[in-house]
Amino acid sequence: MAQNRKINVQGNEIVIYKHESNDYISLTDIARYKDPEHIDVIIQNWLRNRNTIELLGFWEIINNPDFKPLEFEGFRKQAGLNSFVLTPKRWIETTNAIGIVSKSGRNGGTFAHQDIALEFASWISIEFKLYIIKEFQRLKDDENNRLKLEWNLQRTLAKINYHIHTDAIKETLIPKEVSKHQAALIYADEADLLNTALFGLTAKEWRERNGGKSGNIRDYAGLEQLVVLSNLESINALLIKQGLSQSERLIQLNKTAITQMKTLVENRAIKKLK
Repeated sequence: MAQNRKINVQGNEIVIYKHESNDYISLTDIARYKDPEHIDVIIQNWLRNRNTIELLGFWEIINNPDFKPLEFEGFRKQAGLNSFVLTPKRWIETTNAIGIVSKSGRNGGTFAHQDIALEFASWISIEFKLYIIKEFQRLKDDENNRLKLEWNLQRTLAKINYHIHTDAIKETLIPKEVSKHQAALIYADEADLLNTALFGLTAKEWRERNGGKSGNIRDYAGLEQLVVLSNLESINALLIKQGLSQSERLIQLNKTAITQMKTLVENRAIKKLK
């Protein structure tokens, strides 16, 4: 199951999760609004209704090529009879339905595709359904806005990386050049090699100088530094394949960091992200 999202409808929390690229809304939470003591009974009573059976069956015929229409017709004929009982699990297993999903465990319950869930909400309360639609749309708008922001960020970073390869250094260097002593050291892990190339010190040295701070050196890096660090990781992998020693790689990585950092701090696009 994908990570759950939640909406708050008139003080009632309703869970929504992504199932095979579709949004499924918790029927359990909607039924809880009606009567928290008889949630399963409410859902089963809705399923016994002939109109509900037809809604579920026709939805499956349209959306589910593996649906079993003969079994659907069997339920359709029985719907409305006093002896007829139908549970979500029975409907799913008998007809191979996908519009309703039954989950067990801590985050379990009965979920339905948004088309079906909103019909259930309408059966519970027209007013409640309208509030669900409003909050659900607010959730989708927020998600769409985040996707646009992420796309714009990726696009800007792509432009920045292109700018790094085409621009030239104009002023003084940003990271300090590594010393002969630093170049001669043997670093226990490649992360510290990159830290030294970009920040001028290892993670341990940073902790010793910043004893009052939590986290590590990369947690306090600026956006420009993180962009360069990502590039250095790729370059370092290539240098390793070429068989260069740590000392040689450190010097080359440091030079690259100086060049790229200078370009980035002058780039207007990245300044707009801050």
